[in-house]
Amino acid sequence: MRSHRQRPYDWVGAWSEKRAQLSPDAVGLVDATTGERFTYAELDRRANRTARLLREEGVTGDAGGDEDGERVAVISRNRPELVDLFFATAKTGGVLAPLSHRLAAGELVEMLNDVDPELLVVEDPFADLAEDVLAREDREFDCSVRSLSARDSDATASESRELAADPWADALPDNDSPVETADASMDDPHLFLHTGGSTGVPKETVLTHGSILWNSFNTITAWGLRPEDVTPMVFPMFHTGGWNVLTVPMFHLGATVVLAREFEPGEVLHLVESEGATVLVAVPAVLRMMTDHDDWEATDLSTLRFAKSGGGPCRESVMETWWDRGVDLSQGYGLTECGPNNFTMPDGWSREKADSVGVPVMHADARVASEDGEELPAGEIGELELASPHAADRYWRNEAETAETFGKWVSTGDLARTDDDGYVYIEGRKKNMYVSGGENVYPAAVEDRIADHPKVEEVVVVPVPDDQWGQVGKAVVQGDESLTLAELTDFLGGKLARFKRPRHLAFVGEMPTAGPSKIDRQAVKSAFGEE
Repeated sequence: MRSHRQRPYDWVGAWSEKRAQLSPDAVGLVDATTGERFTYAELDRRANRTARLLREEGVTGDAGGDEDGERVAVISRNRPELVDLFFATAKTGGVLAPLSHRLAAGELVEMLNDVDPELLVVEDPFADLAEDVLAREDREFDCSVRSLSARDSDATASESRELAADPWADALPDNDSPVETADASMDDPHLFLHTGGSTGVPKETVLTHGSILWNSFNTITAWGLRPEDVTPMVFPMFHTGGWNVLTVPMFHLGATVVLAREFEPGEVLHLVESEGATVLVAVPAVLRMMTDHDDWEATDLSTLRFAKSGGGPCRESVMETWWDRGVDLSQGYGLTECGPNNFTMPDGWSREKADSVGVPVMHADARVASEDGEELPAGEIGELELASPHAADRYWRNEAETAETFGKWVSTGDLARTDDDGYVYIEGRKKNMYVSGGENVYPAAVEDRIADHPKVEEVVVVPVPDDQWGQVGKAVVQGDESLTLAELTDFLGGKLARFKRPRHLAFVGEMPTAGPSKIDRQAVKSAFGEE
């Protein structure tokens, strides 16, 4: 498995070993579901036991002559065992491939056929789903399967009878002494993280040891993370947000990550106060739901040094609510294929720039490009392209998509513009843009203005056919259904050009989501995009 591009080093896979040596007694992980707290010394011992089990299962850095390590697929909610597997696969030279438990059996079997794991680990709540996958006629992969008990109570390890009967815990070797790390290179894969799959079955993105490390460097240096930082991890660990937004950078520093099987806004507020959280990153919907929660005003947020929104545009009204509580909230931007931490707000940034995602981090470049690949000047809208050593290596076993996305620049598929100060503004997905009467309309910009209306909680704008203009916008709103199209049109007067204002209005009780509380725009478009 040794790369020909970079020599292997013993420390490449020694994440938990190195941190245990540097800060053995620091608490690295808190399981808010069970109340357990794990020091870095304990996490390394757990990783050693897990690494021995993986080697028994054949999960090594040698994939039968392939250049990549054996894969461990996981279907589970957030729990300490996923952290054990992250550290353990680093030691063995294997690859961790967490899969979304929200996918259907047909989607999962296609992904597992692609990943071709040596071991599949399934948390008990998804046993039926896994059985459906394993029984499907189109299944091609063959692997060992291990189950994880749910352990959703607050019982400690010594008190839990369920843990004593846990097949995963029973299978772990008792020996937690140091293990020999694999002969791994910075160019070797460590994580497979799948995309959202909005255009079909999700693609597995190959993240190397080097890309994970560089993203961590960029996050620490750009965001000013500290060893004493504490964060609740509200992203699922099948998502790049669950690992690379904060978890890995926090482990890199010896800081503390708090996870739970499920997070709801009230519990996040509780954990911010009870754990003294200093950093919070969440999608806009979660940040908004926290401000709407009954405990919002009573919760002590004074320990938060800053918060960041990611995964879509954050409405200015939400940002102002956080600012009013003294929390420095700004927007971030990233994607599985690059980063995901690509931008930061400079020291002393003006809130006039709040609609932007900031400027590129220390070791990343960004540009806005035209259709023919030429860089556009400030103010013009084009595709955002990124370049950084933290970019992913490729899509797994998908040469055509790899060639389209990865190169000197990573093509994001997002439209953006820059201002004269170098701040980057996201204008929406390239595929979501539509043309009305010969004019380009970017739904994200329209949605921002509609969301300012007091009767609107969430909104998605989709194009629909129009005999006169070719296409016009339909606003699909979650909120007060007494809102009329005429009322909305009047509200947008002076805020949006006439051709950008929606000509149709529809309501949903709740927006469909894909991933961690992220609005599924494709589902909205499919349901409302035809007249």
